[in-house]
Amino acid sequence: MDTIASLFSFITTPVSWVIVQFHKMYGAIFGPDTGWAWGLSIVSLVILIRICLIPLFVKQIKSTRAMQTLQPEMKKIQERYKNDKQRQSEEMMKLYKETGTNPLSSCLPILAQSPFFFALYHVLNGIASGKTIGVINDSLLASARKAHIFGAPLAAKFKDGAATVHALGATVTDVRVVTALMIVLMSASQFYTQRQLMTKNVDTTVKTPFMQQQKMLMYVFPVMFAVFGINFPVGVLVYWLTTNVWTMGQQMYVIHNNPTPGSKAQAAYLERLSKHVTQHGKVRRRSEKTIVKAIVTKGRDRNEFERKFINGLNKAGLAAQADGTVVRSDSAVAVQTEDGTPTTTTGTAVPKRQQPKRQTKAQRQSGGAKPAGETTSLSKSDEPEDAKPAAPAEKAAPQPGAGTRSKAQSGQRKGPQRPKSPSKK
Repeated sequence: MDTIASLFSFITTPVSWVIVQFHKMYGAIFGPDTGWAWGLSIVSLVILIRICLIPLFVKQIKSTRAMQTLQPEMKKIQERYKNDKQRQSEEMMKLYKETGTNPLSSCLPILAQSPFFFALYHVLNGIASGKTIGVINDSLLASARKAHIFGAPLAAKFKDGAATVHALGATVTDVRVVTALMIVLMSASQFYTQRQLMTKNVDTTVKTPFMQQQKMLMYVFPVMFAVFGINFPVGVLVYWLTTNVWTMGQQMYVIHNNPTPGSKAQAAYLERLSKHVTQHGKVRRRSEKTIVKAIVTKGRDRNEFERKFINGLNKAGLAAQADGTVVRSDSAVAVQTEDGTPTTTTGTAVPKRQQPKRQTKAQRQSGGAKPAGETTSLSKSDEPEDAKPAAPAEKAAPQPGAGTRSKAQSGQRKGPQRPKSPSKK
C-alpha cells in the first residue's frame, strides 16, 4: 500500500494543503489538537472532492440511461446468438462502439477519487511515522499525533502493536474497537448501496454486462474494504466511510427521483406521480414533465409500468401531452364502477348490448329464401285490422299460386311420407 500511495505523491501537497485550511477553521471552534478538528477536516475534504466529481456523476447517469435504451437491441443479440457466447460478446462490443456507450462508466467516480484516497493515505502514514509531508510542518504534525477520534489516534491502524499505539497516546483495545466498527460500517454502506441499485434500479428483463458488473461490485467491494481496512489508518477509514455515506445518499436520491425504466423504482415512482397528477390535475415539476414526455414519446415501446401509468390517467379523464403536460380529456373513457356497471368518466351509463332472440327450427325454415315470383301472404293474425273484412259471408277457396305456401315452406318434409302405423288410425 505504501508503494501505491507513493505513486500518487504528486497530489499529496494539494491534499495536505486543503486539510490544513479546514483544520484552521475547525481548530478555532473545537481546538487545534482535538479529534473533531482533524476529523471534520477529513470529512470536509471528502465533501469537497465529491462536489467536484458531480459532473462525472452526471455523465455516469447519462451513460447508464444510454445503456437502458440499448436493452432492446441487446435482447435481440442475446436471442440471435444464444448458442454462441463469443459471437454474442463481439456483437455487444460492436453495439457499444457504434453508440458510444461504455458499460464501465459506473466506475468513473471511484477511479477519479482514487488519487485523493492514496494521497490522504500517504499523508496519514507520514503522520504515524512522525515525518512532515506536504504543507504539514512540525507543529501541525505534533497536533495531528495528539488528535483522537473516539479514543483512537488519527494515524493508528488495526494491526499496530502495543508499542506503536502507546507512542500515540492510546490503547490497543480502543484502536481495534474503533477501527473494527468503522470497517463494518464502511463495508455495510457499500453493500447496501450496490444492493439497492441491483434490486430497485435495474431492469431485470434483459441481462447485460452492466448488470453482471454491478452484481460483482455488490460482493467484491465490501470484501475488499474488510480485507484492506485493517491496514488503513483511522483517518483514511473516516475518509472512506464518509464517501460511502455520500454515495449511498446520492444513489437514494437518484433512485427516488430519476429511476431506471423498467425497474421496481420506476413502478413506485410512476405510482406516486399518478396519484399526484390525478389529485391536482397537472404536472408541476420540471423533472416530472421530462419523464412524462419521455413516456409519451415511446408510444408502443412503453413497458408495463408506463402503460399502466397512461391508462390510469385516461381512466381519470386526463391525457398526457407530447410536451410532458397533462390536460383534461374531452373523450369519455369507459370504466367500471365498484358494482361492475360499465360507465364513462363523465358518469353516463353505457347501454348494454342486446343479444338477438334465438329462433326455433320452424321459424328458421319459414324465413328461408323463396322461389322467384312467389310471395308470402300475411296470416290473419299478422294482417292489420283495417284490412280484415267485417263479416265474411263464406270461406273463399284458395286459388293456386296466389297467397299459398308450399309444403317445404310451411315446415313439411319434401318427398314421400312415412305411412302411419295401424295403431294410430
